[in-house]
Amino acid sequence: MFRLKAALPVMFIPVLFVSAAGHAGTSYERARVVDVQPLYKTVSYTVPVEQCRQERVAYHQPRSHRASATGPILGAIIGGALGNAVGHNKSNKKVGAVVGAVLGGSIGADISRQRRYQRYESGYDEVRYRTEEVCSVSREVREEERADGYRVSYVYGGETYTTHMHRHPGDSIRVRVRVSPAE
Repeated sequence: MFRLKAALPVMFIPVLFVSAAGHAGTSYERARVVDVQPLYKTVSYTVPVEQCRQERVAYHQPRSHRASATGPILGAIIGGALGNAVGHNKSNKKVGAVVGAVLGGSIGADISRQRRYQRYESGYDEVRYRTEEVCSVSREVREEERADGYRVSYVYGGETYTTHMHRHPGDSIRVRVRVSPAE
């Protein structure tokens, strides 16, 4: 256990030495900016565009077909008269009249309904026109130029260098200078 404690500080010394050696020859200085060119890129995006127009639209308006009670009433009267005429005695005539009236009313209602249906199916409804605003939404692709940084030329040590920066640097930029022995 004692040996491990003594060896532990010795193991960290090379790490500290390498780390310090990596930064030992680095310094920062200012370099003069000689040219700044804004860089742009084209960006595409879509936007919804609503387009409306006036359009003439046909629609069907059925004629007023109120249900008439004439058919069932007329059928009941005729059916009652027939039922009364068919019956032989006074009691049969009453039953025949009632049965004939109910049956005649039902037949009259069916005939009226069939006539209304035939009128609707054969085009007796009216075609009318009205103007409506009809709108649709489409997508439109648009493009625009957006700033994408700056191409910066600067001079350091008599040499001209170029780099890309996200912000305008002003008159000078900070440069990192690393000195290392040449072998």
